[in-house]
Amino acid sequence: MTWLGACLLALSLSPASALAAGYTQTKYPIVLVHGLFGFDNIGPVEYWYGIPSALRADGARVYVTQVSAANSTEVRGEQLLTQVKQILAATGAAKVNLIGHSHGGPTIRYVASVRPDLVASATSVGGVHKGSSVADVLLGVAPPGSISNTIIVSVTNGLASVINFLSGGSGMTQNALAAAKSLSTAGSLKFNQAHPGGVPTTACGEGAYTSRGVSYFSWSGARSYTNVFDPLDPALALTSLAFGGAKNDGLVASCSTHLGRVIRDDYAMNHMDEVNQTVGLINLFETNPVTIYRQHANRLRNLGL
Repeated sequence: MTWLGACLLALSLSPASALAAGYTQTKYPIVLVHGLFGFDNIGPVEYWYGIPSALRADGARVYVTQVSAANSTEVRGEQLLTQVKQILAATGAAKVNLIGHSHGGPTIRYVASVRPDLVASATSVGGVHKGSSVADVLLGVAPPGSISNTIIVSVTNGLASVINFLSGGSGMTQNALAAAKSLSTAGSLKFNQAHPGGVPTTACGEGAYTSRGVSYFSWSGARSYTNVFDPLDPALALTSLAFGGAKNDGLVASCSTHLGRVIRDDYAMNHMDEVNQTVGLINLFETNPVTIYRQHANRLRNLGL
């Protein structure tokens, strides 16, 4: 048997886990940040369903944070910054790799903007960077101060508080109207002026890959209904109507999700598929979202991040 043949035989007999050892082992810890009405876990159900364990299995240090389920980007950003400092103190790491979903996208940008020295990379998944038509419709249909707006805010604040309680939240303040304003087109524009890192200067292009030492990435889905058994898909199909036919994931237009280097903006996923929800009921004909997170961790690893 030749030397090459012996090596190939040895590889074929090696456990698959051994071949993947270190695949997700980034230099800096990975910090996951949830979106609007997000949570860390409710009982056995993780917001990032199956993702942290899959990343940890091959070497990544992963931390799941919890910020207000509904509040302004700045409030959530300050809450995240506190937790980032705690993670750095506990691990001895110099920086973190932030990954934010939905409203978590602008939230991680806030931290990267005010403390770029603590952030190696900021990755947005289905993030809202140029506003969401759903937020615009909500604010347009129910102007601040109207009875209908009061009812909507009360209900959504209550929902946010329930989610925060069930997931072990420590009394974080909830403000659904502030969240809606942050996620609106006007609110996003104002935020971008103060925190422009990675934001595209064109309507649907890419942003700077690196700004002030922080590497920026993004990806998103572009389909609202992906699994007939997923109870959230019909609701996302309805909210997708707010985009007037523009490509979207049910809650955010694809062009609005662009930040830094755009990995893809057309996965056959909806907004919840992007975090492997509902409990893994996703599009069976698209790349599994867990695989996409693993691939990205490996990308960060190969970049020395």
